[in-house]
Amino acid sequence: MDNELKWTLNHMSKTDDKNLEIMSGENVAKAHAFHRSFPQYEVTPLKKLSKMAKYLGIKNLYVKDESYRFGLNAFKVLGGSFAMARYIAKQTGKDVSELPYEVLTSQKLKDEFGQATFFTATDGNHGRGVAWAAQKLGQKAVVRMPKGTTQTRLENIEKLGATVTIEDMNYDDCVRLAASEADATENGVMVQDTAWEGYEEIPTWIMQGYGTLAREAGRQMIADCCDRPTHIFVQAGVGSLAGAVIGYFANMYPDNPPIMCVVEAGAADCLYQSAVEEKRVNVSGDLATIMAGLACGESNTIAWDILRNHASAFFSCPDWMSAKGTRVYGVPLAGDPVVISGESGSVPMGLLTSLFKPEYEDIKKALKLDENSEVLLISTEGNTDPVRFREIVWDGLYGIEKTMVK
Repeated sequence: MDNELKWTLNHMSKTDDKNLEIMSGENVAKAHAFHRSFPQYEVTPLKKLSKMAKYLGIKNLYVKDESYRFGLNAFKVLGGSFAMARYIAKQTGKDVSELPYEVLTSQKLKDEFGQATFFTATDGNHGRGVAWAAQKLGQKAVVRMPKGTTQTRLENIEKLGATVTIEDMNYDDCVRLAASEADATENGVMVQDTAWEGYEEIPTWIMQGYGTLAREAGRQMIADCCDRPTHIFVQAGVGSLAGAVIGYFANMYPDNPPIMCVVEAGAADCLYQSAVEEKRVNVSGDLATIMAGLACGESNTIAWDILRNHASAFFSCPDWMSAKGTRVYGVPLAGDPVVISGESGSVPMGLLTSLFKPEYEDIKKALKLDENSEVLLISTEGNTDPVRFREIVWDGLYGIEKTMVK
């Protein structure tokens, strides 16, 4: 496996940008209002790492900590829950604004809507969110997980009442399996955060659900007297989160957008490779990486369109960079808050701190990272896999940048 960082600026020609409207302020506000109706809703923290900012020589560094989201330790539930609500609203002839949590979970609505089975494929966090939402709504969930998934991640979903299995196939093949099962099941519904031709409506709703965290973060930065981030680093698997965040901020600041960077696992860097080839490229194989949540080889078609129009750069990151990010977050400079960040949540921090090394000076200059920069990162998950987390933090898994430890 390649241990070197790979990157490219975005030189792609633009499209008609028809998908940017999906992440408009109005659409995201509707998703945010839906999430606020949940009794479990709380705004997740935006942690300010002032000591790290000073150490790196930038003005401000903010981290949106999604480990607090709905008690599920990850952001994914935002998308699955909103998409399921939008689907139920459509089936019952309502607008989603008519279905806040107390209505959506009522016996009256269940009698009107009936019983559905929501299918999905996941490395862990998305499936857990779908299973949680299905449980709250009195619906069924079936979750398929790719090979290499840990037992802990399976058990977290199983506890929520879903039918869940680990299959002997990679993530993208699990998506195809779940989709075929949904098609063959009466009242079966595929709830997946990737899109392909003929399957774009539900992924669109999922992306809008993710917009809640971007909207919160933007408001929190303004409350801290930061008018807008100058830089955003956001991780990508299929690209749904990256497309949602970058799409939201592109809408918010059309005349002066932040420099927005897509961060992927090197073993599953379909977006980076697509940017290099200037066309959509899929990555196949086992997609072996510690960044389980980013181990996706086929991009979301809607997200890809937003990213090719609005992302500034694409990064393909080795596993050591993720492990470094987890440790930097967990053992911060004195005075900075601790962030507990899992392997998929931590890679933007590992990348950012690496970019200030002399060997990456050209990248730093290309991105205009300097003393005026106000950087936003998103830690998308907490400690969702305790065994792997201990291997990284205690045992030094992938602890040496140029040499594999394990």
